[in-house]
Amino acid sequence: MHRLAVPGALALVVASSFAALSHRSSTPGVTVPAPVTVSRPSAGLQTLVLAGGCFWGIEAVYEHVKGVKDAVSGYAGGTKAQADYETVSTGATGHAESVRVTFDPSQVSLETLLQVFFSVAHDPTQLNRQGPDVGPQYRSAIFFADEEQAKAARAYIDQLTKAKAYPRPIVTQVVKLDAFYPAEEYHQDFAEKNPTYPYIVYHDKPKVENLKARFPELYRD
Repeated sequence: MHRLAVPGALALVVASSFAALSHRSSTPGVTVPAPVTVSRPSAGLQTLVLAGGCFWGIEAVYEHVKGVKDAVSGYAGGTKAQADYETVSTGATGHAESVRVTFDPSQVSLETLLQVFFSVAHDPTQLNRQGPDVGPQYRSAIFFADEEQAKAARAYIDQLTKAKAYPRPIVTQVVKLDAFYPAEEYHQDFAEKNPTYPYIVYHDKPKVENLKARFPELYRD
């Protein structure tokens, strides 16, 4: 666990902070091809649950994407009884730190959200870790709500693999969403509320900057 989160106070774990500073989170240094559209636009808001390392960074990225109405940090993959930060941080619950993205498909497509996920939000080639954060709770995963999302995710992973977009294999899991459990309130909008927090400055702010540089048409302040 690279950080200690205590209700009413947030502090870095000193020993872990040195390790974190020596292992920058790896946002892919590649420009991935746009996905082939396989989903069908539908009326009304939709949700997509994504996991790729610390949820602070994933949430921060999607909060700056036009068409995204809400991004909530939470846990997916395990049970409700174990959906709390301290327990999930043991890596033994089956949960992954995840973000539920609520979006308007008339403004931003599912495929575009996946392109952001695979290009600036995280590195999909890191197995059970993301930069300094190690453990299955930091795995890369797409928790699909329906078969249309599953089809789009698998098709894009196949497209990226065939294009050899990365020097290493993609390890992103595509699994059915059983349930999503919002994280504690002090985790919500963490990057926005704590812009000078060392972990945010070093690991997550660059992701948002990459979003703005690579997808200026999608970016919003």
